[in-house]
Amino acid sequence: MSELASIKTETPQESTEVMEMSTDKIPLRFITCGSVDDGKSTLIGRLLWDTKVVPDDIAANSHAGRDSDNSELSLPDFANLLDGLQAEREQGITIDVAYRYFSTQKRSFIVADTPGHKQYTRNMATGASTADLAVLLVDARAGILEQTRRHLNIVSLMGIKQVILAINKIDLIDYNQERYDEIISEFNTLSKPLGFSSITTIPTSAINGENVVSQGSEALSWYEGPTLLEALELASKRSVQSIGFRLSVQRVSRPDETFRGYQGTVSGGSIKPGDEVIILPSGERANVSQILTFDLVRNAAVTGDAVTLVLDRQVDVSRGDMIISVGGQPETGYAFDSKLIVLNDNGLNADKRYWLKSASRRQKVRIQAEEVLDLNQGEWLASKDLSVNKIAKVRLKFDDIAFFDPYQSNRDTGSFILIDPDTNNTVAGGMITESVSNVTQLESTDMSVVVLPTHILRQLEQTDLFKENESLIKQLQFNPTDLTAT
Repeated sequence: MSELASIKTETPQESTEVMEMSTDKIPLRFITCGSVDDGKSTLIGRLLWDTKVVPDDIAANSHAGRDSDNSELSLPDFANLLDGLQAEREQGITIDVAYRYFSTQKRSFIVADTPGHKQYTRNMATGASTADLAVLLVDARAGILEQTRRHLNIVSLMGIKQVILAINKIDLIDYNQERYDEIISEFNTLSKPLGFSSITTIPTSAINGENVVSQGSEALSWYEGPTLLEALELASKRSVQSIGFRLSVQRVSRPDETFRGYQGTVSGGSIKPGDEVIILPSGERANVSQILTFDLVRNAAVTGDAVTLVLDRQVDVSRGDMIISVGGQPETGYAFDSKLIVLNDNGLNADKRYWLKSASRRQKVRIQAEEVLDLNQGEWLASKDLSVNKIAKVRLKFDDIAFFDPYQSNRDTGSFILIDPDTNNTVAGGMITESVSNVTQLESTDMSVVVLPTHILRQLEQTDLFKENESLIKQLQFNPTDLTAT
């Protein structure tokens, strides 16, 4: 049983243990996802209601103007507790991501209720980008649908390793265990290649509150696993990989000529005064002389701290540069393999340069599509199709040196968004994979002198050969006077 259900029978020793556990105030972040009308908002609304964390004014408003079976039971429209936009209430769907905070005596949570409609997939990806765990809902009648598969792959893409599969509306199939097992079998086939570390399956009826906070009815006696709340309380936080110190410079602080500090949030590792650091992309080295926050001098900084670093000598550091430790340096190169999800209604254009933004860094990049995920077959197929909602493997080609950590090693320094330079809209979001393709610069012995007429040179620039090797050719120096390339 959950902590809420068993609190009256605790011994003094058990109560003390629970209080000790509750001192960890870093919440577990999780999302609800799945296809439209699978009951995501209702499930979370029921979870909030049964854990008694809904404020009185919101509870009162959730009853107003509603005509449902719940009104006879003095229960709210549970989805109404999450859907805050007028359009959501009118249409009975989730459009934007709804964030809610709640806690039990064992731990605290931040839940992101995400939309199921295909056209709002970008909002689901946003909610998944910060989550430790995903609660994936499936309507027991409809089973696993295309959008279920899409959300499952986005969950994997975002590096989430823990999944709770809630097979909802189990009451509408008369609590049929065979149907429940069929869905689990299909889900296991889909999830196996995605590498999840933990999968918990739970039959639920969100509208009736079965296996949400309280155990299911006698009709669910065949299920002996945890409730949703119990599974959430047992889940672990996303682990932080130790890859060395990382600080993306957000701002150079120069209040007067005697002070120069580099401000940002630590996105990996730790640092203390006296440690040697490297500035990327210049490669210059210096030592940390001071670590400052808004009100004190620190003797160390760790992941998540917003700090100002003061170095022991003057170096050229600008917004977008990264300060790293000497050990555990990121991957550097001119081309990187990645996975992304296309968020733009018009898709991505392989012939167009986009702004890539990662942390505080912006660089021009060209996209080369390699494979696209076929959601029906669950396989990666060779394709150049980068239309909206496609999940693709692509190669990122940079004009200048770029540096990343693989996403599995560092969520902050391994993720990126693509921005259309014409509209300033975010058109894709992605992450660097473990497979990194470094394009090395040409040595002088590999260079040749070529003299070409201007019109031939312009034709050469339009060929696939030029485009595929553009980052290397950029290293050559073109002299328009003598038309010589060296």
